[in-house]
Amino acid sequence: MTIATAETAETADPQAAESAKPFFILYLGEPEFSTELNLLTQWVHGLLLPAYGEEVTTTLPWCPQWWQHVTAIAQLHGLWLAWQHLTGPKADLIGPATWHRDFLAPAMNTLRSPNGPFAGCKPGSHRPKETPPIQSPEPLEL
Repeated sequence: MTIATAETAETADPQAAESAKPFFILYLGEPEFSTELNLLTQWVHGLLLPAYGEEVTTTLPWCPQWWQHVTAIAQLHGLWLAWQHLTGPKADLIGPATWHRDFLAPAMNTLRSPNGPFAGCKPGSHRPKETPPIQSPEPLEL
């Protein structure tokens, strides 16, 4: 079985190449990343937080600058893509229930976990996180 990639699709069919390009926000370059982040922010601030943003506590943290956390961008973008798919005009009647059960709860539980990406952030205060150190592997000796 051959898995089509954007590169193989591009040589076979230019239109297929366009649709085969990754859409997940972490794969986007500029200016597409900024445009998508702006749209995501409108959804998070206009729908997600007003409807589902419970009070911030030490056991349910939320960062007021959530876009400063790559993990939050990734989780929220996936949540938003699922929301569009499951609640849009082509969605079936159980789409919203499926979104709540399969996507909303797991994403929010991960983000708002006391040891999740917002740990240490408080209302009005963002706490940057250090990324784990990465060592380059030694070259293989043959």
